[in-house]
Amino acid sequence: MSSTLIRGAFVHTPALGTVEVLQDYLLRTNEKGYIDYFANASLPGSLDILQSAPAPPLVISPGSFVLPTFCDLHLHAPQFLYQGTGLHLPLMEWLNEYAFKAEERLDADPALAKRVYKRLATRLVEHGTGAVLLFGTIKTETNLILARVMQEAGVRAFVGKLSMDISSRPSYVEPSASASLDAAQAFCAGCDQAFCALPPHERLVQPVLTPRFVPTCSKGLLSGLGELSERTGVRVQSHMAEAHDQVQHVLSEHGEDDMDVFLRSKLLTPRTVQAHCTFLSPADLRRLAATGTAVAHCPLSNAYFSAAPFRLREALDAGVRVGLGTDVAGGYSVDVMNAMRHAVAVSRMREGTRLLEGCGGGSTGAERAGRPLSVDWMEALYLATRGGALALDLPEGCGTFALGAPLDAQCVRLLDDNTRTGVGALDFFDLGDDASLWELTLEAIEKWWCLGDTRNRKQMWIQGRPVHMHLR
Repeated sequence: MSSTLIRGAFVHTPALGTVEVLQDYLLRTNEKGYIDYFANASLPGSLDILQSAPAPPLVISPGSFVLPTFCDLHLHAPQFLYQGTGLHLPLMEWLNEYAFKAEERLDADPALAKRVYKRLATRLVEHGTGAVLLFGTIKTETNLILARVMQEAGVRAFVGKLSMDISSRPSYVEPSASASLDAAQAFCAGCDQAFCALPPHERLVQPVLTPRFVPTCSKGLLSGLGELSERTGVRVQSHMAEAHDQVQHVLSEHGEDDMDVFLRSKLLTPRTVQAHCTFLSPADLRRLAATGTAVAHCPLSNAYFSAAPFRLREALDAGVRVGLGTDVAGGYSVDVMNAMRHAVAVSRMREGTRLLEGCGGGSTGAERAGRPLSVDWMEALYLATRGGALALDLPEGCGTFALGAPLDAQCVRLLDDNTRTGVGALDFFDLGDDASLWELTLEAIEKWWCLGDTRNRKQMWIQGRPVHMHLR
């Protein structure tokens, strides 16, 4: 692969709440797709690179900018089969009526699985998702199909074969804890073997140990997975403290909450991402931060299946690594931009409740201090990019344009190059007579954040390599 040279406006969020707009910068990658130069294009070093380059740079036109790709920390790949349906039931009923049936169907039909997963990969790229943490199904072979599809699509993917030796659906369950553990190890080995011939920087897919959640896993299975992760360093993902009926089920079955069950099983570590966590108290969040566990915040699916919103501000203040998840199909949209918008909306509702109700006895530290519980669009953009990259423990610098980071980026169009009018749903009324002099501002980026869609996405790169999949 040859190096990449790009000149134009770049936008990233190196810290929570900070959006840097870098006008007329020059970025270069090496042959492996890592950024080895990034500076203002007018500097002498940049001019030297431009003069000696074997080919002209890709010039990002005024009205467009380059942004790190999005990270989706929680998505059920087989549930993409019925995305946008079945959201009228409580969580435990919904799993039985929709989720388990769809997953079992894909396990029984490899051709259908491949068709669903290829379409999912297309949608991820269309929506700017460059890294995704995926729940799969029980069957090893089906998950290897998912892994191969994501690698071929050029998407960073962490693929989890479900581990579950307890189920309300007799035909969709593993026979024992030992069988489940053997299958988990076989999948991890198979996933590594599938891509071992590729150079390390081209291996985009990794396996993840995936106990579905406490109600579907015996204590022996959970402890076995914890020991396996500790021994091999393989990542872990699951659901924790998501819904009221699920929380009560765990308490009645185990006599303790699922956080304590996971902790006892060595499944809360810096290698772990737990989805939801809506029923964790501020004290629980501080305990979680001490373990290094990250959280996938899924505001849309929480609105459907949880009786409480996630304490996002408190989690961030406690030092918990947080990213965003779409949670398809508990969430109906695969678009991380929607997850950003919902995260802000939910947090503003929480802040409104705080202001209306005042500080009661059960208020949090942030509430007692009068600290706003809301987050803004800039903080949400951080969670979707740099925050998600940190939560997923992606290569150093991911989610920014730091030297040494892989180039995982998307080109976003605000203005049409020919008509100089807004692209898609965007309208701009103060362009002046010479639209070529238009300068990218935070207000213009915010407008895209609120109104933008797939029509605004022009190009995408992962590890410096262009990703083309029906992009405009």
